Amino acid sequence: MRGAGAPDFFYREAQRLGYLARSAFKLLQIQKQYKLITLGSSVLDLGCAPGAWLQVSCQSLGPLKNGGSVVGIDVKKVKVPPLHCDARVKTVCADVMNLPKHQVRALSPQQKGFSVILSDMCPPVSGITTKDAALSAELGMQAVDLAIGGAALAHSDGDTKRDGQSDSACGADDNGLLQAGGHLVIKLLESEDIQEFSRICKPLFRKASWLRPKATRSSSREIYLICQGLKL
Repeated sequence: MRGAGAPDFFYREAQRLGYLARSAFKLLQIQKQYKLITLGSSVLDLGCAPGAWLQVSCQSLGPLKNGGSVVGIDVKKVKVPPLHCDARVKTVCADVMNLPKHQVRALSPQQKGFSVILSDMCPPVSGITTKDAALSAELGMQAVDLAIGGAALAHSDGDTKRDGQSDSACGADDNGLLQAGGHLVIKLLESEDIQEFSRICKPLFRKASWLRPKATRSSSREIYLICQGLKL
């Protein structure tokens, strides 16, 4: 709760339904509106602690027989929740800011990347608005780079360095981890910086829109960018 006041509806519902945090209802709303995770999806959950989004992601895959996978990454060691999760869910303790793309790709099915990438990463809140927003944008940009890699650089800076570079310099770690047609969700703190995310992502996806889920606390500046259908 961390000073958020008396338990509210979403906190109580999370406890009643066995979710590890009220944040589960944010992803549940995203799923209801956008249906990003479907049968057989491969999901990457960045900043997965405490595990509520792992639970919702696994539920969204449907029964175990339908396949699919969920990989959670966090700087904290996160145990796969026993409720709402099954053998398709695994977690990795690592710092996303220092994690090479090829290592993350190796965690995906057949090492072919993911069909859905979720970033619920948020920096430790200092209370200094500009500082917190800048750190949030840095985490968000790392999620964009992991997801679309060189496509983001090509859009913003021009695709100038391809031929003549070795695979190690510009191969696996230059390509994003999001599959064509895949979806990306990024949590940010509202500021002027978030417009840069629209500028980068809107041309690369079939649709990109902003959402403030109902489960977001009234005192929070959190907002989510929902990017649907990565273009080739």
